[in-house]
Amino acid sequence: MYIPTLDDMIAARERIAPHIHRTPVLTSRMLNELTGAELFFKCENLQKAGAFKARGASNAVFGLSDAQAAKGVATHSSGNHGSCLSYAAGRRGIPCTVVMPRTAPQAKKDAVRGYGARVVECEPSTSSREAVFAEVVAETGAEFVHPYNDPRVIAGQATCSAEMIEQVDNLDAVIAPIGGGGMVSGTCLTLSNLAPSVKIYAAEPLNADDAARSFRAGHIIADDAPETVADGLKVPLKELTWHFVQNHVADILTATEEEIVDAMKLTWKRLKIVMEPSSAVPLATIIKNPNVFAGKRVGVIITGGNVDLDKLPWNS
Repeated sequence: MYIPTLDDMIAARERIAPHIHRTPVLTSRMLNELTGAELFFKCENLQKAGAFKARGASNAVFGLSDAQAAKGVATHSSGNHGSCLSYAAGRRGIPCTVVMPRTAPQAKKDAVRGYGARVVECEPSTSSREAVFAEVVAETGAEFVHPYNDPRVIAGQATCSAEMIEQVDNLDAVIAPIGGGGMVSGTCLTLSNLAPSVKIYAAEPLNADDAARSFRAGHIIADDAPETVADGLKVPLKELTWHFVQNHVADILTATEEEIVDAMKLTWKRLKIVMEPSSAVPLATIIKNPNVFAGKRVGVIITGGNVDLDKLPWNS
């Protein structure tokens, strides 16, 4: 197993610069007062294709040799990695196939197709996703770009926190949502090298808390098909992301479905930005655990903004 290094992050940053945004950091006095912390929201919901995953996908796609690229790329994804890989493949002019759960939000399926990729549907479980995907790769010979258990992807995601520590001085902590752990792993990669005093927290839905249980047990515990409004956080940790979580994360905090929706509403109201439920989990856990963050300068990574506006969670 190859563990990506700081040099990989630096190379990724240069490679993907023409293809991504340097996203802004927003603050809210009201949210600071509510939490007792100084919060700095890194807005990857304003990233290309609407999610941080454009970073890792672009690094993987533009790092391919011409011979590899000619066969195209393929992945399995509940949405954002699929659309971001489609985006990057489109920029390079190569084919892309995405295996998606049939229950994935229609807006995310439409986004993947909108970037020119082919969507192949599967049942909403990790086992079905991987079985259908194996058929796709056998048929196409495409390069597999895993949504998170891929050193190229993690090195790309690591560029987000590299930007953030340039934008915000003297952070005490950074918190990001965790599903498979790609963003958290990238954050660990960068901060453990460039800002080792910054504590790294992960935030997870209580309904899909396999990473939190893994963290406490000391080994990976994988749920097959958890149900949560935070649809981007249903997948389990894998060996590579577990390496970073186990070695560098201070704690994994959880929030209930109601707490996640309340935090999502709050950020829509106060920051005036569109964010998806998965992105609201960090704020939900900060509000729930004031003793952990009070008086601290905290970077909060808003991972994506791809929402089905016809199915907002507070209207369902």
